[in-house]
Amino acid sequence: MKLFYASGASSLAVHILLEESSLKYGLEKVNLDTKTWNNSDYNLINSKSYVPALELDNGEILTECAVILEYVAHKVPAQNLIGEYGSTTYWQQRTWLNYIATELHKNFISPFRAGNWLPNTAESKELVYKRVFPRLKFIDKQLGQKEYLVNNRFSVSDTYLFVMTNWLQRLEYGFDDLENLQRFDTNMRKRFAVQNVLQQEGKPHSLQE
Repeated sequence: MKLFYASGASSLAVHILLEESSLKYGLEKVNLDTKTWNNSDYNLINSKSYVPALELDNGEILTECAVILEYVAHKVPAQNLIGEYGSTTYWQQRTWLNYIATELHKNFISPFRAGNWLPNTAESKELVYKRVFPRLKFIDKQLGQKEYLVNNRFSVSDTYLFVMTNWLQRLEYGFDDLENLQRFDTNMRKRFAVQNVLQQEGKPHSLQE
């Protein structure tokens, strides 16, 4: 498989899960400003013009972060990265994946951004924070003293949530009144897969005004 990613983007979640899974995969870095990868047109890979995209062994392309995360998790059932289909655990994880995708990921992306980036002006940062904080507060309360979202066990949902807490730090919002999420973020950064991926991807794109 081949992951098309941009450093620090939502594709980070898939990259972490691939590293956790021990599946064989390759990486192709995408420039979302120019919509190119390896001097080629990225729109020919994903006409939506954003990451992640996952090229399967048969050449087919999967898109949408939550979908790719579930696909990867199902490839290694013995690792329990996602519950058995139809189980309560499975539906809880699906609920979190969808909540993060629609209520957090979508609202982190400011309509005033330049390109496919996070908010990069003072006005857009303030607007985004007003949108995301109530949703983050909801997750913080649901997380409570647990280390992970579902059954207090690392799973597919946690990689996506980590992207959101990572964006909190990149945007310098801080974790005021989000102590449980701060602990979650700290614990995730102790995982070898997370450390390896952050080192592999290197410095994320700039958020300068």
